[in-house]
Amino acid sequence: MSSNSSEIFDDKKYILHRIRFFILIILEIPAVFISLLIFAFFITHRSVLKNLQNQALLVLLLANFIELATSIPMTIVFFHFSYVNPATAVYCTCWTFLAYSLAVIGEFLMATISVQRHTLIFQPQISQVLYKRYIVYHLPLLLCIIYPIVFYIFAIFLYTCDGTQWDFQENGCGFANCYFVYDKTLGTFDWAVNNGFPMVVIFMANIILVIRVVKNKLRRQQLVTWRKHRRMTIQLLSISSLFLIAWSPSLIIALIQQLFAPDFALQIQMDYITELIYLACLLLPLVCVGLLPEFIKWIVKYLHCGATTNNIVRPTTGNVVRPITKNIPR
Repeated sequence: MSSNSSEIFDDKKYILHRIRFFILIILEIPAVFISLLIFAFFITHRSVLKNLQNQALLVLLLANFIELATSIPMTIVFFHFSYVNPATAVYCTCWTFLAYSLAVIGEFLMATISVQRHTLIFQPQISQVLYKRYIVYHLPLLLCIIYPIVFYIFAIFLYTCDGTQWDFQENGCGFANCYFVYDKTLGTFDWAVNNGFPMVVIFMANIILVIRVVKNKLRRQQLVTWRKHRRMTIQLLSISSLFLIAWSPSLIIALIQQLFAPDFALQIQMDYITELIYLACLLLPLVCVGLLPEFIKWIVKYLHCGATTNNIVRPTTGNVVRPITKNIPR
């Protein structure tokens, strides 16, 4: 490659990095702000958390907020400098651990919520028994958090190498963890089980949910009505669609690479497709706002009260001019 071609390539790469930097900043700030508002709403409205679907949504938002506060800023810093800063193996290891574990936690939580929503709609009596509620709802959500952390502690921190595989000129240090570079079996397991499997569960659970809801609506069964569970269904479909849109392109390309051509669309995947995954994290709070009507009412009421307070007309403390009255003779 000539020096002119190299300069053009570097300039193009720099421009792409600056564009991604500004896009991430524009999406990151409102995502953090909205997340904090939703947390404040849940704290001040504890009764809303009596619904199991809102409890699961809060857990998902908390995991998502940790990603917003840790992994995403690391990516923003990279696109700002166009290189990893600080360029150390320890930093790359911690960065990929946060990125991988938090992303997989979000995927597993979404897959579990998708399955649990069937029980909430079609078998709500299970939630009325305490031990069944813990086994069916709370324990799976806890495992969705514990499993990715344990897996990536082993795969990233305990599976070590000399550290020369990192690429400090690429996002995520090239995502060149030791197990991913040197252990194809473990890398394939990670991709198939930790990334692919949750997406399949999310897709299938949503398709089956729509079919079941439509069938019950057509039968006009009184035990399961569309109007009663419409919000839970729409909430699940909206959030699930966000995850599917963000993850599907990367997973489809990776599947083709695994089965047919290892180099298929590799550069496109590194330059464009991988960044779509960030949309699931950055847009989740915004999607949740539209699915929490109580939250919207709370915000509108707060803004209305603030506007009313500012518009109150108070009496002046100055001299009051009294009207002059004439004595009319009788």
